[in-house]
Amino acid sequence: MIQDTASPVKDFIEKDFWSEITDFLNLGLHVGEGENSIHITIGLLLTLSVALVGTAVLLRWLRSFLTRKMVQEDKMKFVTIFKYIKYVIYVAVVLLTMSAAGIDITLLITASAALFVGVGLALQELFQDIIAGILILVDKSLRVGDIVEVDGKVGKVFEIKLRSTRALTRDDKVLVIPNHKFLSEVIYNYTQNHRTTREAVRVGVAYGSDVQKVTDLLLKSLENQKGILKNPKPFVLFDDFGDSALLFSVHFFINDSFSDPRIKSEIRYRIDALFREHGVTIPFPQRDVHFFAHTPVSVQQKGGK
Repeated sequence: MIQDTASPVKDFIEKDFWSEITDFLNLGLHVGEGENSIHITIGLLLTLSVALVGTAVLLRWLRSFLTRKMVQEDKMKFVTIFKYIKYVIYVAVVLLTMSAAGIDITLLITASAALFVGVGLALQELFQDIIAGILILVDKSLRVGDIVEVDGKVGKVFEIKLRSTRALTRDDKVLVIPNHKFLSEVIYNYTQNHRTTREAVRVGVAYGSDVQKVTDLLLKSLENQKGILKNPKPFVLFDDFGDSALLFSVHFFINDSFSDPRIKSEIRYRIDALFREHGVTIPFPQRDVHFFAHTPVSVQQKGGK
């Protein structure tokens, strides 16, 4: 008798219950017929949801596994790059899930490829910025705090992102630098190897000046100047014989290139004061102009032979 009672229940579960579930999962939007038909059903949406949730959990575990031994700075850079890779993986999971559910994604891939080519051409510079940003973050060719010169403007880097790098200029303005410039153009990085840089102040003196006195005065102008390093020692170069002056340059080392204009300005003040005190003249450009008298030939002299 127990067997007779269990049999109808089993038949109900196998035929009616699962049939109802199957019908429910097949509810949705059905477009087209035959091989070109597309069925967006509740079952497909549930499958996609499970696949995306599973992918998210797996990617989170993978990110934690790969960054477990990284320092905080490298970890932040990896997370930024990983975020863009994650979006690509999500798109691949969606396409594979739809293909596994019986949807022909060939047409979708073909249309997407044509779309992506058009978008890629339109956003070519944006992709260059992103690729350059990834390279900068990976090979550490640029760091926060570096002092760079771009298009004649000097700035201190305070933020590096995938698309652009931001730097603070000497006049307290934000300089936004597209990352592709670091690959396609010449960028001066003052602090790539170390913080110490060599700077120079150039000046011209009148011909006939005592060059040794000029050298001593230029070195004296650096004494007790805040920001200048004592080692390596400053030095003076006799650069050239100019058109109107003897050209000198005094070289010194500093460890803060960002304050370079202020230091040079103070040194020029001291040079001017020392030169005035010791009678050294800073000449202005001079030119010699020669006039030649010309007597015109008269018409009679020219024609009367």
